[in-house]
Amino acid sequence: MSENRNRALDLICIGRTCVDLYAEQEGARLEDVQSFRKYVGGSATNIAFGTARLGVKSAMLTRVGEEQMGRYVRKTLADGGVDVSCVSLDPDHLTPYVLLAVREIDDFPRIFAYGDPADLALEEEDIEPEFIASSKALLVTGTPFSRSRPRAASFKAIEAAKEAGTRVAFDLDYRPVFWGVASHEQGGEMFVESERVTEVYRLVLPECDLVVGTEEEIRIAGGSTDTPKALRNIRKLSGATIVLKVGAMGAVVFPEEIPENIEDGVRVPGFPVEVFNSVGAGDAFMSGFLSGWLREKPLEECLTLGNACGAIVVSRHGCSPAMPTEEELRYFLALEEKPHRLGDDVWLDHLHRATTRHDPDELHVLAIDHRWQLEEMADELGVDRGRLRELKVLLGQAFKGVAGGDGAAGVLLDDIYGDKALEELTGSGAWVARAVEVARSRPVEFVGGSNVAATLRRWPQEHVVKCNLYMHPQDEPEIKEPQEQRMLQLYDACLKNDRQLLLELQRPQGMQYDESSVARLLERFYEIGVRPEWWKLPPSTDPGVWKRIGEVVREHDPYCAGVLVLGQALEEEKLAQSFEAASSEPVCKGFAIGRSIYGEAARRWLADEIGDEELISSVVASYERMISLWQGRSEHWSREGAAG
Repeated sequence: MSENRNRALDLICIGRTCVDLYAEQEGARLEDVQSFRKYVGGSATNIAFGTARLGVKSAMLTRVGEEQMGRYVRKTLADGGVDVSCVSLDPDHLTPYVLLAVREIDDFPRIFAYGDPADLALEEEDIEPEFIASSKALLVTGTPFSRSRPRAASFKAIEAAKEAGTRVAFDLDYRPVFWGVASHEQGGEMFVESERVTEVYRLVLPECDLVVGTEEEIRIAGGSTDTPKALRNIRKLSGATIVLKVGAMGAVVFPEEIPENIEDGVRVPGFPVEVFNSVGAGDAFMSGFLSGWLREKPLEECLTLGNACGAIVVSRHGCSPAMPTEEELRYFLALEEKPHRLGDDVWLDHLHRATTRHDPDELHVLAIDHRWQLEEMADELGVDRGRLRELKVLLGQAFKGVAGGDGAAGVLLDDIYGDKALEELTGSGAWVARAVEVARSRPVEFVGGSNVAATLRRWPQEHVVKCNLYMHPQDEPEIKEPQEQRMLQLYDACLKNDRQLLLELQRPQGMQYDESSVARLLERFYEIGVRPEWWKLPPSTDPGVWKRIGEVVREHDPYCAGVLVLGQALEEEKLAQSFEAASSEPVCKGFAIGRSIYGEAARRWLADEIGDEELISSVVASYERMISLWQGRSEHWSREGAAG
């Protein structure tokens, strides 16, 4: 057992790997659906993803197509903490996809768009015994046994596991459509009797340490439509711990002999929650159960973890992205009274967003989203405003020149003059934020009109939503109230569209901030329920200002990604003083500065005093100098803290 504990991996999963396309129109028939949301899917893949979120060292062993969707699957798994060293890109087969409707009835329509897919092209040559031996457990699933090549690969993996002392878990995962006993239209069908399927499953069962399935799956594996008899048939073949999933009631575990009354197996109460989408319940349960089983927890605790994960996931859209993290699970289990509608638990939803993000430790943002300031510059110089679009493309090139050597580099753009630059930077891997406010509007208005949710839906998901507010604690109600309502609207739109929010605060014209003004504004936003991932706040040379801000953020949202210092076109000396003060506060994670970096060079370029290359090189030099300024002040405070 000690040898098992020292293995590099906890779990290797083999099985279905696809792209799930979940209907956005709830309750519609599949033929009536108008739009879908894209997620990584497939039972084994969902389990690898779900267990990784719970701290299990999980790996996926599969094939995906050597194309855009295959790369999407591989990257999503890797970003989720799954080992993808044995997720190979197959040039001859496509990544399959599944279309799913979301309906409040037992039959969830789905179409498995599987022809000759990459995941079922897995072969014996893909199985490396040394890799299998590096894990505490191997999870095999039912679907690969439906075809000869992945069946042979799965049996080879099982053989390698048995030789290495790696435990074998079998998720029965019976989908009749893959076995040719249900039509494509019956993709949601969960049970069709088949002696052929039963015979194949019987070959796997003797090798297993854990067998998990729904009533329908237990019946096909046990060769009987009578569940107790099917369980006893499985027990005759296998000494494995058997887990019978019974939907909303949770599951029953049979570690040894099957009792006369199957209700007498090991069980704990389930969590009665409203079911929004039941498709991912089984994979979520399996993820939670395995997270306990792999750590040799008592079966009752394994069941509790499985039931909790299932309850959380059925309240959400999709499966893999809905999987809870350890923090969510702890919070949910600690609730004395668990709400029937989990979607109404705002903090649980926030925990999910916050603990599944991948926030940079520091950001050095080149802010080139300015519009009216550049329009004034162009008008003053007598230059056609159309040149501003070309200017922003060049500024984007300057950004890329720095970003290649600075992993913390980020850029802030607009889609008025920065649309072409945005397109060039989207998909580059850079941190990109995009302005959503109408420039200079107070109360704030949104580009694209009042339906900001519809606007954000058209944006690439990677674009962080940036909104600038001219706001003051002493604002009159006719300004304050609509601004707050629009921020609630924007925040809700970000939640619904899975977008991050960067909220920028600036003083209105003719008003000044005192040492507590910004902290009071943050406090107010948290009070009304707006929790942006990032704040972009005015520079200050007073460390006390940043301390107050930090205290507010930590009290109301300890998961906040951080605070960025804006520049307001200040000269470097003033910015250096502000950086020094801000660097004493841990929530300050960098800067978002524009005109202080590029303003003078842009003016000279618009005036035709310098060319493209000189503009780019000048901005690169200023941007790099600003980064050094921030890093130098951070190091200064680190040394001061260490000395103290």
